Amino acid sequence: MPYEILPRITDPRDLEGLTDAQLDQLAGEIRERLCSIVSDRAAHFASNLGVVELAIALHKTFDFKKDRLIWDTGHQIYPHKLLTGRFPQFDTLRERGGLMGYPNPEESDYDLFVTGHAGASVSTSLGLKAGDDLVHPDEDRKSVAVIGDGALPSGVVFEAFNNAAGLQKDLLVILNDNEMGICPRVGGLASYLDAARTAPYYDGLKKDVAWLLNKIPVVGEQSTKLLSQGKDALKHFLHGGMLFEELGFRYIGPVDGHDLKTLTATLERVKHVRGPVLLHVLTEKGHGFRPAAADPVTFHTPAPFKRDDTGQEVAEIRTSSTKAYTDYAAAAIHAALTRDERVAVMTAAMCQGNKLETVREDFPTRFFDTGICEGHAVAFAGGMAKAGARPIVDIYSTFLQRSFDHIFQEVALQNLPVTFMMDRAGLCGPDGATHHGVFDNSYMRVFPNMTVMAPGDAGEIAAMLDFSLQHDGPCSLRYPKTAAVTVDRNAPPIEHGKAEVYERGPDGLLIGCGIMFPVAVAAAEKLREEGLDVAVVNPRFVKPIDMDTLGPLMDEAPWVITAEENVVTGGFGSAVLEAANARGVRTDHVRILALPDEFVEHGPREELLADFGLDADGLRATALSLADRNVTA
Repeated sequence: MPYEILPRITDPRDLEGLTDAQLDQLAGEIRERLCSIVSDRAAHFASNLGVVELAIALHKTFDFKKDRLIWDTGHQIYPHKLLTGRFPQFDTLRERGGLMGYPNPEESDYDLFVTGHAGASVSTSLGLKAGDDLVHPDEDRKSVAVIGDGALPSGVVFEAFNNAAGLQKDLLVILNDNEMGICPRVGGLASYLDAARTAPYYDGLKKDVAWLLNKIPVVGEQSTKLLSQGKDALKHFLHGGMLFEELGFRYIGPVDGHDLKTLTATLERVKHVRGPVLLHVLTEKGHGFRPAAADPVTFHTPAPFKRDDTGQEVAEIRTSSTKAYTDYAAAAIHAALTRDERVAVMTAAMCQGNKLETVREDFPTRFFDTGICEGHAVAFAGGMAKAGARPIVDIYSTFLQRSFDHIFQEVALQNLPVTFMMDRAGLCGPDGATHHGVFDNSYMRVFPNMTVMAPGDAGEIAAMLDFSLQHDGPCSLRYPKTAAVTVDRNAPPIEHGKAEVYERGPDGLLIGCGIMFPVAVAAAEKLREEGLDVAVVNPRFVKPIDMDTLGPLMDEAPWVITAEENVVTGGFGSAVLEAANARGVRTDHVRILALPDEFVEHGPREELLADFGLDADGLRATALSLADRNVTA
């Protein structure tokens, strides 16, 4: 369809004067633009289709040049980007040097935080309001947080609710309820929201409800029981938001999130309400595109596809038959649960991302989806381990950061046998800085009792998981978001803290940590063409470091390169230097290749690695420079 209105929206103020029919047309054009962008790249899709009307209504009602808006999580930001002047650049979305797939203050003044993880919106919105009241007391700036029902159970949300009720700041929290996280929502709060969706509209007149309920007399034990039930029924009839009312918020809703006229009118009504308000908005994930609405899990971030002539059906979804590291990890977890009834697995709302659907189906009593509650998942695993189970915490590296203190307090300090499988370790391509799992080598190895592993290839994942489940203490292993690689060799069995010497050579030493091991093997082959015969080591363990093996090799080598897909600060290379120092092994000839101490932009993983010298050509070039050879392309 041609874009008639959308190209004219260079700023949200351009929405002024549009008729209801034009606003509906604009919503259709935004959806068409969203459909077109995923025809040639993977991008967040169903969640964005669901908030088109909400984004329009918000920008029509508020002036976010002055007022404040936080989207939680930021992957539903695309309509907001289109409404804030970024239509001309939208073709660059999630491409290197182009628009970020999340809010980005460097792109627009309408983006306040880079919100890539869930749950912090209420806290930051409350902080913005408190800060504005302090710094801009005469401007009466509004503060709005849009939070999904999948993010709502995060513990920090309820910490913020409690604080907001105590401060009585003017804060609007919009609960975008689409009955989904990335996967279907789980838990008691999900059941509560299911009931609230069917309750009549309610506008938060808590005092009037209390007055009416208190007029019901209570006489005698049986009467007390019956009238108590009557009160409960009356509460439910009046509204499904009693939980939020009791938390100190004025609850309003539920409201149809796709009825643009009614939604805008409701926002106008609540705009000037004093104190904390929760507006319950019902949306459909994937709304407006039939396949996405029917299967929002698959269409959360689908592979590129094309539509048929109707525009409402997918004619083809391009998929890869190449197995990823995650496939090997999921298969290893399934095999472990098959062998040992003590083994259980938990994930934090990422069943599909971790490819655990088969595990969930085959072992329903030993599969636990905690929702977007990573800290709880880790503490929960600690309790299971204390009871004698062997829990596996299968969480993306970047999300496990959210549970740092629980790894310390409830697992490492107790020396409990919890296994952490860190998916998406390393660079995550177009998802960018919020999702790059480039800190886990650093943050996991700081804990006493923790064993930190990095499989050198896909074949070592199962072996390391099996080792971990037999080890009497906490272990972690990391693997990247990329096609699996296997190095053809007769690999020795996994032994605690023992490295693998892949090949020996007198002219230098390449130590490739984790995914960098096959890169080091490839670099060694290139160096052989240059006349250099170098040793290659697969360290396997980030902690403990095998200095019994590495020490003599480092002493003998004219130069040493350590390579890792982790930040340089506190990573594997640092661990090698620390261990070498403790053993008195010289380190002046060691070069650490790692990601820099900065947040890495989004872009193709292979290009980013090449930029930082972490591909085979980069290792080769560094080796040649250390060997005082001319570096040729």
